Amino acid sequence: MPLVSGAEVVLAAAKAGRGVGAFNVIQLEHATALIAGAEQAGAPVILQISENAVKYHGSLKPIGVATLAAAAAASVPVVVHLDHAMDRDLVTEAVALGFTSVMYDASKLEYDENVAATSEVTSYCHDHGVFVEAEIGEVGGKDGVHAPGARTRPDEAVAFAEATGVDALAVAVGSSHAMTERTATLDFDLIAELHAAVPVPLVLHGSSGVADPDLTRAVEAGMTKVNIATHLNNVFTASVRQTLADNPALVDTRKYLGPARDAIAAEVARLLAILKAS
Repeated sequence: MPLVSGAEVVLAAAKAGRGVGAFNVIQLEHATALIAGAEQAGAPVILQISENAVKYHGSLKPIGVATLAAAAAASVPVVVHLDHAMDRDLVTEAVALGFTSVMYDASKLEYDENVAATSEVTSYCHDHGVFVEAEIGEVGGKDGVHAPGARTRPDEAVAFAEATGVDALAVAVGSSHAMTERTATLDFDLIAELHAAVPVPLVLHGSSGVADPDLTRAVEAGMTKVNIATHLNNVFTASVRQTLADNPALVDTRKYLGPARDAIAAEVARLLAILKAS
């Protein structure tokens, strides 16, 4: 299937009241697992490559090109998305490679500087047909930049969306990045208020810490794009640990990465159903 734009997938889901699962790619096994899970669920999916993953690989191109190739071979719509990019040059590189969606994160800047920087990136991306996500307010747990317990004010969210022209907005409603336990408490009244006020789809970051029923409820309250990374890392790592524990002499990486890939695919299919993605 040809690559699809972030706009095509996210805006259609927002209109239909569905969620879209956005899951992080660290290795090629993640990309193929996420696609397999989406194909099992018969739902579109967003494959996210973060700035931290780029640093891990040393550059964007190797993992980016591999992910784009996997996405192009999928039987369901797949968006390849640059996540939490603070480096402006990285956005330019992602667009040149063929990414159809980027999240530019200038949230550590003062509000006016965030608006100016995000507006510039949005203009550039729109000139190249690329969907843009940005962030207003702070989401907990990300290197001290995002304050735990922060909440996005609806009036500021509306003003930011209108000033920058972004296509989707990540908002702070009680979740936190890198949670290994699913104990986050979301503010569903705030989600509904933001959904009613903000003219673009809403994005929930830090969703690994959100329990299944609350993920469904968040979508029903107005969330569209739902980012989940750490939870799937837990699934992947648990599978590898179990396989190696059961087979201590094992040295062929395919024989422990393969089951981990299958475990992620199954969990992605399950999560997409919870998010009402199809």
